[in-house]
Amino acid sequence: MSHLHSEGAEPPSAPPIPLPATAIPGQPWSALAPMQDVTTLPFMRLLGTYGAPDLLFTEYFRVHAHSTLETHIVDSICRHGTGRPVFAQLIGENLADLQRTIRDIHRAELPVAGIDLNMGCPAPKVYKKNVGGGLLREPEKVDAVLGCLRQATEGRFTVKMRIGFEDDRHFETILDLIEKHQVDLLSLHARTVKEAYRSEVHYEYIRRAAQRLSSPVLANGNITSVSKAVRVLQDTRCQGVMIGRSCIRNPWIFRQLREHFSKQPVFQPKLSDVRNYVEDLFQATTLPDRTGRYHINHLKKFLNFVGLGVDTDGRFLHEMRRTQSKEELDQVCHRHLLQNGRADLPFPDEPIRGLVARPNCETAVGCSL
Repeated sequence: MSHLHSEGAEPPSAPPIPLPATAIPGQPWSALAPMQDVTTLPFMRLLGTYGAPDLLFTEYFRVHAHSTLETHIVDSICRHGTGRPVFAQLIGENLADLQRTIRDIHRAELPVAGIDLNMGCPAPKVYKKNVGGGLLREPEKVDAVLGCLRQATEGRFTVKMRIGFEDDRHFETILDLIEKHQVDLLSLHARTVKEAYRSEVHYEYIRRAAQRLSSPVLANGNITSVSKAVRVLQDTRCQGVMIGRSCIRNPWIFRQLREHFSKQPVFQPKLSDVRNYVEDLFQATTLPDRTGRYHINHLKKFLNFVGLGVDTDGRFLHEMRRTQSKEELDQVCHRHLLQNGRADLPFPDEPIRGLVARPNCETAVGCSL
């Protein structure tokens, strides 16, 4: 017998679709945050050798009137080889284009664990187009986009967002919309869009979301170490952590989390391990059309974060940023990571306070990842 709903009434909410199981049952989820030009196929593969997270998220597919599924992102979905599930992230606001893109993903039978919507990107060139974090200014638009994606997605539909655009005025309203549209996972970066990476992270909003929603919530923002992850999980009562730039600095962090929650000895890398990682990064980012100074400059995007754990005076960062060839970079790495007994020094769990990975984006009181 069918059950008819009275006119105008909301249908009963379906329970969230369970997330894929963690690599070790019973542990909090760990996730790789989507990062443009970073969470590429080579970096996903590299993380797989250092210890992959439970969940992977791609760079975002740009969705607009003329968009197609970008080949390099499709490759990261199909060929990462980590054995872990991957979610395809989209960024856009036109409902027809979003529906078309999801149809294309389904028709291509891409092996995705779900579709993720970006509602948090703080780049001005993005939010000025009213996508990414720009959507948070308009709850009515968020309502329409979430409804569209929920209807179009066959399987899990997830969202990554910030707590608001310039303040938290719409935070509770958007949480209600997350619940209304039966979003299966919320990854919450607890800063506003305008705060970018400069402010402290307001973890109390993650706690509020975890209390309010029936879906799991992942904490994102400044999850810099195992001890920080444990503290945030305890304070927010959320179900897991999403880590972005900190896993560029420390690619062992997902392995370390798994070891901690398994009550096993936690791997402590040395500077010699960091030297090997730099070489692995170089090899991973090698492309036929990326050579010489262009390749080294691309590599600096990663080494800016690695350098936050090398020396307190920032000499590695200073010298690395001035290299123009692989030979010059090797010399800098040898001096700061291997020479004069430095090879056996521990690589610190936390970034060194006072060093800044990206001077235009962050503060000098510490690396705001």
